[in-house]
Amino acid sequence: MSDYPAYRTPWTTRHRHLGSELRVRTYPAQGASRGTILAIHGFRGDHHGLDLLVRHLPGYTIVVPDLPGFGDSTAFTTARHDASTFATVIEALRTDLDLPATATLLGHSFGSIVAARYAAAHPGAFAHLVLVNPICEPALEGRQAVFSRLAAGYYAAGRMLPGPLGLAVLRSRLVVDLMSATMGTSGDPATQAYVVDQHRRYFSGFADRTILQEAFASSIRDTVRDVAAAVRTPTLLVVGELDDLGSVPGQYSLAAQFPRARIEVLPGVGHLIHYERPGATARLVDGFLAGRP
Repeated sequence: MSDYPAYRTPWTTRHRHLGSELRVRTYPAQGASRGTILAIHGFRGDHHGLDLLVRHLPGYTIVVPDLPGFGDSTAFTTARHDASTFATVIEALRTDLDLPATATLLGHSFGSIVAARYAAAHPGAFAHLVLVNPICEPALEGRQAVFSRLAAGYYAAGRMLPGPLGLAVLRSRLVVDLMSATMGTSGDPATQAYVVDQHRRYFSGFADRTILQEAFASSIRDTVRDVAAAVRTPTLLVVGELDDLGSVPGQYSLAAQFPRARIEVLPGVGHLIHYERPGATARLVDGFLAGRP
């Protein structure tokens, strides 16, 4: 992966919210900052998943929390781990970090649901909203309905089995590798190897089985579509042409529900835009924030 821009060393801060100790990485801009982006990762991920996108946006200060119960952040102690409660983390960090109203809110995959819910409830809190691989339809309705039902059974089994066995099932390398293989679309061996390595390293970094089950249930139930009409913030949707979790017609239908949305479809890529097409995505984001058509 030597073709990617250099790694940016962040500083880490800790924040308390609903009993969770949040770990937040802030990646300073190289040179004068062109703006601040608060970025929300997807299901089972953490801040590492957005690393390549961060590298391709060196002119921006980028803030990436690990959502409660994932990565280095501890779980909520007084709330469920779902999109609505995760959205409250955004408000807590916006206040704690004194983020300006000119900042941008970005979410990938499940993070797109979290970000959209926050934007709908807090108009004017951010100047722009960027949704990468947005979830435009419930998983049990889309092209992956059968796979989603199988996944639901898998997560339910992982929670019901005895502790060590249940965790072993949920953290199975075979299952993680299968996820990597089915979601990858680049066809490039180096990129696919990177995806496999990242998922093996970080896809099992959840606190316990309960929070994983709660977050998964939200990921297949909730969508960006639920709140799109209430989002007044100028919005960019970056969509993968081959994304099995959101068809192109479904994404255009979603975009039409936003009062102020622009949609960009990246050809030949699926649900792993942040791994497989980070440079193209970064150019779209930069152009959108700069007001370029």
